[in-house]
Amino acid sequence: MDQFDLTDELKKLKEVKSANMAISSLVRSRLDETYASLPDRAATRKNKPKSRLRRITSVTSAAVILGTTLFASGFVSPVMANSIKSIPLIGSLFSSIEADIGLRNAGDLGLASPVNNKVFYKDVKLEVTETVFDGSRAAFLLRMTAPNLRDGKYDNGKRIVNLNNAIDNVFFSVDGKRQGAPGSILKGGFFTGAGEANPNMLIFEEVLDTSDARSVPDSFNAEVTLVLDGIDHEFKLDVPFRKSTDHIVNRHPDAAVTKDELTFSVTALQATPLTTRIYSSVALDKVTALNLNEENRLRRIGIAVFDDQGRQLPRLNGDGVYEGNRLNFDNRYATTPGKIDYLVLKPFVIKDDFTENVHEDQYIKGLEMKIDMHAAN
Repeated sequence: MDQFDLTDELKKLKEVKSANMAISSLVRSRLDETYASLPDRAATRKNKPKSRLRRITSVTSAAVILGTTLFASGFVSPVMANSIKSIPLIGSLFSSIEADIGLRNAGDLGLASPVNNKVFYKDVKLEVTETVFDGSRAAFLLRMTAPNLRDGKYDNGKRIVNLNNAIDNVFFSVDGKRQGAPGSILKGGFFTGAGEANPNMLIFEEVLDTSDARSVPDSFNAEVTLVLDGIDHEFKLDVPFRKSTDHIVNRHPDAAVTKDELTFSVTALQATPLTTRIYSSVALDKVTALNLNEENRLRRIGIAVFDDQGRQLPRLNGDGVYEGNRLNFDNRYATTPGKIDYLVLKPFVIKDDFTENVHEDQYIKGLEMKIDMHAAN
């Protein structure tokens, strides 16, 4: 069984296509563009580069746990949280994230948890301010304060870079189990800048391995290890997460559609107010095992998802694994707000990247599928 990260593989395909083309937007920011975009530019704006969580493979310097947390639990009291939420302009920052509908829903619906955890090293301070967790996707906001950081520009001693390019390595562990570790199908960690309004803040997210229902509790503390460019130490952050929604739709349609030599199947779907996660596959029926050209063909098939109002769900990230004559997908999308009766899944041929504006001639006719969101699980 051949495992791969769709982000990395699609990037390689684009590099082959043209060395002068932009990096795949699977590693571009879905969030930075929010603050720079205007309504009349929505159809023409370009994605900005997005950094991806890189796992630490080796560290030659000694690991140092930096600073102390101000609150043992990390969470602000519910009374204080409700008070903060009710004050104009002091509500959840997640509410202002236009490019990720799911995170914006978390802020608007009061699903984000205020946190006040800080770590220090010399004159550098890292502060976790908010978290959100829906049982699958965990995200948190991190504010950095340092004398060599001003308006989102970080001086590493050699050159000045954007803050989101000043992160050398990050890894995310739950109960001592590193997420996205070698051997895991999931490579779902990302980080990006929080936008022009908050230049010294980063947004981190991790897609957790939920293959074992007992592996991710409703409440947990994650250890997030972070290395900053130019600082020969590891910051270790204790980040508390609490599942904040019970509005979860689980569907197991086990449905398949065949057109010519391709079969599109959907085995499971989970939707929360933040994240819609779809487990699907595309198979090449004429063969029992895929050669390199056939693998390349299948990995260039994306799945566009639309709700019952015709709104396209923004694609977040995904992973894949080859098995026999098929490519199995675990794709994540941002959930659109409101009550949804059904979703329409439309496979298409990728020209640029998974988040591209798909044209009608890219859709693979006859492979569309409708998933009822209210049928029995």
